[in-house]
Amino acid sequence: MKAKANGIEIEYESYGSEGDPAVLLIMGLGAQLTRWPMPFVEALVARGYRVIRYDNRDIGLSTKLDGAPVPNIAGLMVARFFRYTPKVPYLLSDMAADAAGLLDALGIEKAHIMGASMGGMIAQTFAADYPERTLSLMSIMSSTGNPALPNASREAMAVLTKRPKTKDLETIIAFGVRAEQTIGSPGYPVDPEIIRANVTRDLKRSISPAGFGRQMAAIVASGDRRKALARITAPTTVLHGTDDPLVRIAAGRDTAKTIPGATLVEVPGMGHNLPDALIPVVVDAFDALATRAGVG
Repeated sequence: MKAKANGIEIEYESYGSEGDPAVLLIMGLGAQLTRWPMPFVEALVARGYRVIRYDNRDIGLSTKLDGAPVPNIAGLMVARFFRYTPKVPYLLSDMAADAAGLLDALGIEKAHIMGASMGGMIAQTFAADYPERTLSLMSIMSSTGNPALPNASREAMAVLTKRPKTKDLETIIAFGVRAEQTIGSPGYPVDPEIIRANVTRDLKRSISPAGFGRQMAAIVASGDRRKALARITAPTTVLHGTDDPLVRIAAGRDTAKTIPGATLVEVPGMGHNLPDALIPVVVDAFDALATRAGVG
């Protein structure tokens, strides 16, 4: 289904009763709504929530900003080092406005906001910019943009930045499988055939390398967001794997330290993914958060 939001079209899916408290799921860099596993969605619905997952702008079946340039990431990093804001097509705040526009289109006044990785950054920004619409915030394997935080491992950074330039589907699938295995959860390994099936499903649904680049630019150009995050008033849980090679556990700790009153849940053996084995852990953490917010 599509909704007009913030001047673009957003592809979304809604599950559960419209009368139940809404949970808006925001996915990460270059990742489509399908990356929220259906068993996870179903578990939330079973707990009494209406669940909405959607494609961010420039990814999946949502509007692609194909007329906008793809910024040079190396140039963006230099700009950030010298502390000036580079010109990019959009920022994380624009993506948070997309989320608010989607809620408007669906007639939802307030929602629980949950995001993973870049989606966590968007969710944080939403909670800071739209406090009156945020029932609770759950930030998963994400960061504040604090430049002092440790970098990703060399292997994880490579799969993030050295993406194949070929259009050969089999080569792109093989890269996707390797990337998932590189950043995944060492304590909860996923069958390579399942990874391959999921990667193939997503690539056949949509391929948008330019969108990936523009989203990456939005992250870099948005910079250090701690001042904004300190304004968040919604009940917050920060969930992070202790074995995340892409966004280190220090980033989760920094996020929890920055957001007033946030609860930190550290998950041993978890990397930068959401394997089925960890779904009960995440759902329980969210349910406790929603109860704390008084809207469970």
